[in-house]
Amino acid sequence: MEYGSGGGGTSGGGGGGDHDPSDPQRRKKRYHRHTALQIQKLESMFKECPHPDEKQRLQLSRELGLAPRQIKFWFQNRRTQMKTQHERADNSALRAENDKIRCENIAIREALKNVICPSCGGPPVTEDSYFDEHKLRMENGQLKEELDRVSSIAAKYIGRPISQLPPVQPFHISSLDLTMGNFGGQGIGGPSLDLDLIPTSSNLAFQPPVISDMDKSLMTDVAANAMEELLRLLQTNEPLWMKSSADGRDVLNLDSYQRNFPRAMSHLKNPNVRIEASRDSGVVIMNGVALVNMFMDSNKWIESFPTIVSVAKTIEVISSGMLGSHSGSLQLMYEELQVLSPLVPTREFCILRYCQQIEQGVWAIVSVSYDIPQFASQFRCHRLPSGCLIQDMPNGYSKVTWVEHVEIEDKTPTHQLYRDLIHSGMAFGAERWLTTLQRMCERVACQMVSGSSTRDLGGVIPSPEGKRSMMKLAQRMVSSFCSSISTSSSHRWSTLSGLHDVGVRVTIHKSTDPGQPNGVVLSAATTFSLPVSPQNVFNFFKDERTRPQWDVLSSGNAVQEVAHIANGSHPGNCISVLRVRLSQLGLLSTFYSELFHCIK
Repeated sequence: MEYGSGGGGTSGGGGGGDHDPSDPQRRKKRYHRHTALQIQKLESMFKECPHPDEKQRLQLSRELGLAPRQIKFWFQNRRTQMKTQHERADNSALRAENDKIRCENIAIREALKNVICPSCGGPPVTEDSYFDEHKLRMENGQLKEELDRVSSIAAKYIGRPISQLPPVQPFHISSLDLTMGNFGGQGIGGPSLDLDLIPTSSNLAFQPPVISDMDKSLMTDVAANAMEELLRLLQTNEPLWMKSSADGRDVLNLDSYQRNFPRAMSHLKNPNVRIEASRDSGVVIMNGVALVNMFMDSNKWIESFPTIVSVAKTIEVISSGMLGSHSGSLQLMYEELQVLSPLVPTREFCILRYCQQIEQGVWAIVSVSYDIPQFASQFRCHRLPSGCLIQDMPNGYSKVTWVEHVEIEDKTPTHQLYRDLIHSGMAFGAERWLTTLQRMCERVACQMVSGSSTRDLGGVIPSPEGKRSMMKLAQRMVSSFCSSISTSSSHRWSTLSGLHDVGVRVTIHKSTDPGQPNGVVLSAATTFSLPVSPQNVFNFFKDERTRPQWDVLSSGNAVQEVAHIANGSHPGNCISVLRVRLSQLGLLSTFYSELFHCIK
């Protein structure tokens, strides 16, 4: 410790210079200047006041016979000593606590290595797996209740009960097997819910083929020949096209076609293939450039035709066309076409899509199948030159003439409920493509209109931006609905009940679409025939007064339309914001008449 020098240290002290510095007794006294009485008095004062002021230090110096400077230094050193002691005590306590926690951590880790599930004896599931399984159970219960409600309503129309979902056998959390099961005709008591989350095979999963310069040259020749054939099909009437006496539609004269476009043999190996050919024309409310941009973009293509196109993907861009224009653009694409029912398989194509500007304001787009050797055996459909001719009209309208021409090899018989629709060519024909295009263009036009009456929006949607957001949400609802019941290669359906030839079919898939929550989507679908017209069925589902009869979300309560947004020229094309009375449950519905007409 540092102390002041000089006399006044103790009562018996004298001048430091009068003693021999080599005397050990004198050296010892230099480090013990304070007597026990002085230290006791200083300690007592320190307990009362660790920071004495100058007046208190002077009083202590007089009482103890010490210099004020000595008193000051003693208190400083005592405070430092006390602080050091407290820090040592805290460090010791923290070190002991740290050692205790480390030992507990090691013990817990060792225990987790040997933990087992008390129910099954296996390793425990993670928290995420538990909540995923719990969510699936809740969704399964809700779907079963809705299916029972819809089945009871449908039974009133067909005069006989519809088979119900059989009870699902319980399964343990640790052994949740989500693989596709085949239980048809096995006579077991109840089918297990063995469904595949992610299909093991899909045509979209193949590696893009390596395309050489020779392949590109061949593709260009195929596309040019297909364009020439399409233009003749679009612009020639009799004898190539004949008017049907039944409904006045254009029907291809196959004999005349064979003479004009001779082919050695069918592209499909089965000689008994079926030909579907149709042509239709109409006016759409969209200019030609916008239509071309939409048709040459695979993402916009599937967004524009969600009821027909289930999958679309550009495999390779062979030619990007002229700068600032799609004229001359050539793409190798993959697509799947659908009818909205699990009973109708999708049609898969690997096609070349070629765009050419014929003259100012006139465009032609042709699609033709192109056989890739390693995948050609997977396709049972071959698209002959098909496509459309787009002609600009005043006021932003366009006239579109559409041709569909395909060869189909029916490896399995078409279900009787859809046989007439499929074999007549209406399911994938030009009329359906053009009608869907017209409705889509009307929707886009309605979305761009800024003004809306208060009656239409009901005061619920206060701004044009809100209206556009609501229309985009409704379009995502339609796309999600169509993809959920598609028989695309990304979905695998399993029949849960087999009391009749259709049954209830279910599938689950993972949802990763933007704007949608990530997770597992469980879809259940069935098909039956009603002895009423499609228009009456559509009106029944659209009418808010009859909605409580079939919508389980309304719980039988009255439903009120609080906002109405026109989505096209047809009165049935609209978006309705519904409110269920009492429960105040909000619903959003979007209606399209084509969804019913396409399966009548």
